[in-house]
Amino acid sequence: MRAIIVTRPAGQARQLIELLTAGLNNDQLVNLGKQDLPKILSLPLLTIVPKEGTSRNSQEISLAERIASSLKDVDLAIFVSPNAIECTMRLLEGSWQDFSARMIPIGVMGGSSKTALQHHGIGLEDAPTRILIPENNEHWDSEGLWKELQSLHWDWSGRRVIIFKGEGGRDWLADTLTAAGATVEAISVYARVPLNVDSPTWEAIHEIDFSQSLWLLTSSEAVRYLGAVIQDQFSQTLLYASAICPHQKIGEAAKEIGFGKVFICEPGDEALIKASQVWLNLNQ
Repeated sequence: MRAIIVTRPAGQARQLIELLTAGLNNDQLVNLGKQDLPKILSLPLLTIVPKEGTSRNSQEISLAERIASSLKDVDLAIFVSPNAIECTMRLLEGSWQDFSARMIPIGVMGGSSKTALQHHGIGLEDAPTRILIPENNEHWDSEGLWKELQSLHWDWSGRRVIIFKGEGGRDWLADTLTAAGATVEAISVYARVPLNVDSPTWEAIHEIDFSQSLWLLTSSEAVRYLGAVIQDQFSQTLLYASAICPHQKIGEAAKEIGFGKVFICEPGDEALIKASQVWLNLNQ
């Protein structure tokens, strides 16, 4: 039986699985009966663990204070992901525009992040916060955001930029801004914890036929961890498995760990679902 494996963190995977299930029950699938529908499995390769700032007895109380203090005189804030937005706003516990006497524009790398900002009312105020996002979703990444930031027409020398991110990850944008003359402060507001190899979640993965599997991969770090686990814990290889990735860099990571078939789609859940439908139609 075919299987589609969603590798996002559990909270983010839930919505995608619901949309994917609905998408697989429509007329886009040619000659596919209900009995032929694939199993959809959740494999949260990484868990997002927010850093806390509410306990007076923990060192993280200073994190919320540090963020609030930095925002008082920053020129630009960048959120690398929706997780960075959710974790930062959870720490701040306030309205974005209240943390500075002047408007702080925000840079994000994709549509999901813009939606996350809007969930907190950011960009929807009476005098909307400016949100900078690459126009073309094919460039929803650090390089695309850097190009979009040129629309500010700033002399970066003397500008202060704060980047909200998870522990680790790419430093390309921070390095580029620094090279341009900006003063950059990167603040980690969450950590990524790999799924324990002893977790029962892996049991369903052991039972599937990899040659009949489609993996939805949305994080290069998660892909690299998957490769390590497959090599160490599984008798099957990924050579005959298929993967769909919403970015070229994730696709390259998938090829590096052994996926035989790697397809690149546009960013966003809708594109992942459409690509999954195409895979099912081609693999009846």
